[in-house]
Amino acid sequence: MPQAGDGAGIVLRDVNHVYQGARGPIAVLDGISLSIRKGEFLALVGPSGCGKTTILDLMSGLVRLQSGAAVVGMRPPAEGRPDTARMFARDALLPWRTAFGNVAFALDSRPRGTALRHRIEPLLEEVGLAGFERSYPRQLSQGMRQRVALARTFALESDFIFLDEPFGALDAQTKLILQDKLLELWERTRSTVVLVSHDLAEAIALADRVVVMSARPGRIIADLPIDIARPRSVRALQKMRAYHDLYARLWNELERAAPPAVRSSAQESGR
Repeated sequence: MPQAGDGAGIVLRDVNHVYQGARGPIAVLDGISLSIRKGEFLALVGPSGCGKTTILDLMSGLVRLQSGAAVVGMRPPAEGRPDTARMFARDALLPWRTAFGNVAFALDSRPRGTALRHRIEPLLEEVGLAGFERSYPRQLSQGMRQRVALARTFALESDFIFLDEPFGALDAQTKLILQDKLLELWERTRSTVVLVSHDLAEAIALADRVVVMSARPGRIIADLPIDIARPRSVRALQKMRAYHDLYARLWNELERAAPPAVRSSAQESGR
């Protein structure tokens, strides 16, 4: 396992986490050890409730580390660090601010961020929102709001970006468009990205590696490199044999990761 001084972008070592539920403690993470290189794009997949979002919360400093060790960019995780950015499944836009204003708010909250305001309109145009800069969230579709959130995330030019199912609520066509746009933006910045996804096709298309987690308490049960050359197009991958082989491997790992009751049900239905 790399040490903090080895220059790894993110290192987790033997991380455990327990939540206090209504009926007592709930173990969410069990012995998570993970190293993510600087500039790497990593996807986390696994059953619902296996602790994927908790890992993002720990890396971004939103949840306190209970046991084990964590290093993000040579330092312990901390909330509000200017070198990290977080994008949620829902857009989390401020309803009283326009598309431009929401991106500006993120920039203004960072040191020297106001000097980057000239980049807001070109970035909104790049994500397909030219002409909607002065529109409020209530005037935008869900897909358009996610475009604002994507622009806001990449406007910060953060070294570390944490994405929690950012396209999960979108229709299939909008999802494909924004996945391609995310790839374009990342190819330019080469930030270290950690993506939580339930979409295997999305994970393969976007990531350098896909880590599969077991059912709660979450453990890492597979770590698969995505050996498909970049740059990639999400839609073009559908025609590649390597893509379908990786999809089958990940699906098998996910079946192994599912809770026993779910596996038994799937086996019964397949008879």
